[in-house]
Amino acid sequence: MSITLTNFRSAGFNATPDRIFVDDHGLVAGAAIEGAQEIDLKGAYLSPGWCDLHVHVWHGGTDISVRASEAGRPTGVTAMADAGSAGEASFHGLREYVIEPQSETIKAFLNIGSIGLVACNRVPELQDWRSIDIDRTLEVIEANRDVICGIKVRASGVIVGSWGITPAKIAKRVAEMTNLPLMVHVGEPPPLIDEVFEILTPGDIVTHCFNGKPAGSIRDTPALFRMAQDLSARGILMDIGHGGASFNFKTARDSIADGLRPFSISTDLHKHSMASPVYDMATTMSKLLAVGLPFEDVIEASTNAPRGLLGLSVAAEGLAPGTRADFTAFDLADAEIEVLDSQHNAMTMDKVFEPRGTLLGTDWQLAARRLP
Repeated sequence: MSITLTNFRSAGFNATPDRIFVDDHGLVAGAAIEGAQEIDLKGAYLSPGWCDLHVHVWHGGTDISVRASEAGRPTGVTAMADAGSAGEASFHGLREYVIEPQSETIKAFLNIGSIGLVACNRVPELQDWRSIDIDRTLEVIEANRDVICGIKVRASGVIVGSWGITPAKIAKRVAEMTNLPLMVHVGEPPPLIDEVFEILTPGDIVTHCFNGKPAGSIRDTPALFRMAQDLSARGILMDIGHGGASFNFKTARDSIADGLRPFSISTDLHKHSMASPVYDMATTMSKLLAVGLPFEDVIEASTNAPRGLLGLSVAAEGLAPGTRADFTAFDLADAEIEVLDSQHNAMTMDKVFEPRGTLLGTDWQLAARRLP
């Protein structure tokens, strides 16, 4: 059935239409369609579909992953990237049982460690040279180019131990060989964060960019922060990746005030972060708004920026006739809600993003924020 969206405020689009027409194939139409179902958004904002660049949704394939539906449309998210839950040994399962069945667009960063996060942190995926099989990793990438969007490496001491920077260097080499971006998790050393920074090139992604871990944060020294600013200016992409241990209000607030704005807002949603402190994408967006990121930048970092990286429609493209409908409707509501960062620091938010629904093709589904 064709659909007409009415009574909304545009956010994240280059154009500001008062109506959007979707034909019965789920494609944006250039003119009204007789007999279309009208969806009155009652003054809500309408943006390109929210896109979460860092989730863990290989449910059943790892001990920390949530179901894709828990990270997706019920919370306003229409597209997401699993950030390294699967390595080459289990990627076929992630594709068959998660990526292909879901209505959301799901792509994946392939973990450079063959076993991925099957027993996350209990059995680290990067213990020594036996943890990486470059030949098999290259084979999996070539067989799944349509859904693999990059390479993931967790470059922190609890994972790599005395192996240090070497796994990140191997991951970077594989990324270069396959012409894919590298997403690197930064945290407690080894390696040091500046060692990681030295191997990155434009298009690579630093996830957990505003973490507050001692000796693992961009705010550890003025020189490190200047290095992070330089990387961002040169096209290295800063991603939030909130998670259970990797987002700090003060790091974020000070960095944004000093001019470093994230490329993408993502949740790092998993079993140990969903109930608290992350909840969902809407709450993470609200936290970034509360620490000083302007509304327009929050929308850009939750829609067009990550969508573009995943090859999805952005800005004006999303309204062009013939483009598949992919939208999130939401409100920005007054609130007085206390939330925590990953180090249990508290902050009271006075505004919260509240997803109202998503439209994918001709399928309209209601949504709601998870934050109580």
